[in-house]
Amino acid sequence: MKIVIVGSINTDMIVKVPRIPKTGETILGGKFSTAAGGKGANQAVAAARAGGDVTFIARVGNDMFGKQALEDFESNNINAKYIKTDNAEPSGVALIFVDEKGENSIAVASGANARLSHRDVTEAEEVIKSADILLMQLETPMESVKRAAKIAKEAGVKVILNPAPACPLDNTLLSTLYVITPNESEAELLTDISVTDFPSAEKAAFILLDRGVEVAIITMGIKGALIKTRELTKIVPGFKVNAVDSTAAGDVFNGSLVVAMAEGKTLEETVQFANAAAALSVTKLGAQPSAPKRVEIERMLLKQA
Repeated sequence: MKIVIVGSINTDMIVKVPRIPKTGETILGGKFSTAAGGKGANQAVAAARAGGDVTFIARVGNDMFGKQALEDFESNNINAKYIKTDNAEPSGVALIFVDEKGENSIAVASGANARLSHRDVTEAEEVIKSADILLMQLETPMESVKRAAKIAKEAGVKVILNPAPACPLDNTLLSTLYVITPNESEAELLTDISVTDFPSAEKAAFILLDRGVEVAIITMGIKGALIKTRELTKIVPGFKVNAVDSTAAGDVFNGSLVVAMAEGKTLEETVQFANAAAALSVTKLGAQPSAPKRVEIERMLLKQA
């Protein structure tokens, strides 16, 4: 289960608020907290806690946030050999509002994440080639994403892309992907299909297949996820829980997904495993603190069996 993740590292600064403020509005919030975050780091921690052997390729600043991140990776048994310390830029920071329903609004200062380079990825070429799965997101420069995808594809390594934050993607990159995992809004940006239900999700997924992806998995929150291949169309229901904070639910989904996939589970079993992990994550505040351990995921699956 060798999993390599290329991505971002942030420190999340979280304020609980009655509702997300409108433009120009000030709201007095409640509890303030900080938590380890960043899409890449969240997915790395989620994958490690779900049972994966994880190597992480990233950049942090030479500051207290970067040092804390490296300590956190060590405590989660993540191989941090390929995480560079950047002396020119600070570590990434995310400012997060979380409302009473658990919904969030996030702004990110990328810092060192924006300097993860083609060269950084090339220096990790051998570990990418030896992986079972490569997982990436889009909080680092596109050149690093494309370089890693090319190395992995040529070595026969399965490439999984969580296309978040959403941005247009060319067919050259899409054709290197085994799986793409957009949510509704990301799927709409990629396909120009307004995704509001499973039929519209299937239309968007079919376009992604036509653009070169082998498997499209469109996540739809509590409704579950749609799996689409040339041979299979499958809806995998979500799990009902009391949501506290949806921050990093998608990251936990993706980190858990690649572990189940690396273990050889079917696509349906893989997405069910990831749905269970994501559901557990929204019951806790914070990004990485909310990623469940393997035993918790298995307990959730047994409960819903």
